Amino acid sequence: MSNGAKPLYCIDTNSLMDWQARYYPTDIFPGMLSRMDQLVSEDRLVAPALVREEVEAVGAPELVAWVKAHRNMFVPNADVLAGALAIQHRFPGLLDPRATYEEADAYLIALAQRTPNGIVVTQETPASEKSRAKRSHYIPDVCREMGIPCISILGLMRKEGWAF
Repeated sequence: MSNGAKPLYCIDTNSLMDWQARYYPTDIFPGMLSRMDQLVSEDRLVAPALVREEVEAVGAPELVAWVKAHRNMFVPNADVLAGALAIQHRFPGLLDPRATYEEADAYLIALAQRTPNGIVVTQETPASEKSRAKRSHYIPDVCREMGIPCISILGLMRKEGWAF
């Protein structure tokens, strides 16, 4: 991001869920809602369509409604498919062997990879920080190996200079 351009945040399902349902609920942090809306309106908060599908399947009603109201932030999976497949091939340990649906992780990383200002936003922790990692790679592991910045939702708030 040495080019001075603003970051493009590629957000994971768990970060959206942690924002609204776990750590920063909109009834306590109403300013967070308007700031996230602003990032979307500036085309600086994006996600692959698989993230929208995951939220719609398991998200809290308020988050599902927010996602449906911000459909423009979701990039068609086909737009990042080639990059996602390359990442899955290079890092087979990223895939959860027990998953019964297509996972968004590789698509999320591929989306961030396609822009020089892409930053992955996820709540996942690296495999080395887990007491019993079920896979060899998680999003932060792949991002580190690929040289893609990876932060949490709190990291996004700090990077943007938000205070509540």
